[in-house]
Amino acid sequence: MRILQDILSNVNILSIHGSGSCKVNALCIDSRLVQQGSMFIAIKGTSADGHQFIAKAIEVGATSILCETLPSDRKDNVTYIQVQNSAIAAGLIASSFYNNPSSKLKVVGITGTNGKTTCATLLFQLFTQLGYTCGLLSTVQNQIGNTILPSTHTTPDAVSLQKLLAQMAEANCTHVFMEVSSHSIHQQRISGIHFAGGCFTNITHDHLDYHQHFDEYIRVKKMFFDELPASAFALSNADDKRGPVMLQNTKALRKTYSLKTMADYKGKILENSLSGLVMSVNGQEVFFRMIGEFNAYNILCVYGTAVLLGEDKQSVLQYLSILQGAKGRFECIHSKTENILGIIDYAHTPDALLNVLATINKLRKGNETLFTVIGCGGDRDKSKRPVMGLVACEHSDKVIFTSDNPRSEDAAEIMKEMEAGVAVHQRKKYVSIMDRKEAIKTACSIAEGGDIILIAGKGHEKYQEIKGVKYQFDDMKIAQEMFELLEK
Repeated sequence: MRILQDILSNVNILSIHGSGSCKVNALCIDSRLVQQGSMFIAIKGTSADGHQFIAKAIEVGATSILCETLPSDRKDNVTYIQVQNSAIAAGLIASSFYNNPSSKLKVVGITGTNGKTTCATLLFQLFTQLGYTCGLLSTVQNQIGNTILPSTHTTPDAVSLQKLLAQMAEANCTHVFMEVSSHSIHQQRISGIHFAGGCFTNITHDHLDYHQHFDEYIRVKKMFFDELPASAFALSNADDKRGPVMLQNTKALRKTYSLKTMADYKGKILENSLSGLVMSVNGQEVFFRMIGEFNAYNILCVYGTAVLLGEDKQSVLQYLSILQGAKGRFECIHSKTENILGIIDYAHTPDALLNVLATINKLRKGNETLFTVIGCGGDRDKSKRPVMGLVACEHSDKVIFTSDNPRSEDAAEIMKEMEAGVAVHQRKKYVSIMDRKEAIKTACSIAEGGDIILIAGKGHEKYQEIKGVKYQFDDMKIAQEMFELLEK
């Protein structure tokens, strides 16, 4: 419980109507979670305007309201705080409400299209190995030390985020590694967080259903670095043509990593196989268990971050060499008797799919068949669907188009949009099987010894969302079941 005026100190307030000495028992952005004594924060969202639920929030017990537009029928026993931007204020108020948890932690944010989850997970694993108690905020899961919490968004809302950071501080965490999505930057969910550093992985075609234009997507990513304090570091991928752009206006210490050009943290791939990578990292030769060029970039990002956080270079490389990355990111499964390799990967953008397929094609012997099982999500950027179909067929021997998370859309229509991108001379390469389980089973049943099956798009996810319902679904589990049948 806090006194209202004590949690408003960092907020730019336009007006207050009512008492500033009222008690605040909880902060709520969702009116359905309001209880007696709560502050309800009315945010104008993409799908709903929280101002429409002010009356309902007061009905169920809200005693203070934070809003941009004051309601005409104000209640005498309720305090109204008017601000210019409720989303920004939400993070600042939540930080104060939970005693500014990020000031007690070294919080590092990782942003970019691909690699966020792997980098955040590797950093969490690395610093845990180095002896620290750490927090993780990722697409796959949130974690406080050894305690795993479910993850519903890449970056939670501002109030939930500050609450999680407070729990991490309470658990004596020293470091927190978090994915920072473009949505969270644009929606100001990270407002109120003091970052010790920020990392940029890469930027490719994604989320244009939300940002509308690629330039806007880049601008939003850049906002994260523009707002880092001088006490922080900004680490960027010098090989991505937008990498230098991210550092242009930041006040933070600017550092870079690269495989192809001069950088502060320079890597070179010496060997690349299905058993791992041999790399030179700033002149030190190391074997890593992770596979592919995209993971070489992730390793350099993690290495640079750890060094910038003050860790010993040799210890960092030693522990990094034994780590295996995040679930559903180039995660391998073998059918030993049939000698079939299955790869589960979250690749759901054209660039991510191309990276995974290019990696597999570089490492394969050449006489095996590469199957790709792939779909596209519904209610998301439609323009990438034909490109995904094109990439899959150009870089695979056989392709099965299937459903992903169709959400409110018709899975058959999504598959047709993917098929539309396939070149005429490659149309014999693919078949379409709407049922994802049947698609995976089909690939496994027709594969022969030495073949490779890539099951892409869902990675770590344990569900399939169809018409508003999430059904239990796990690509890895289904592949394992099929491989077990092949063993018999």
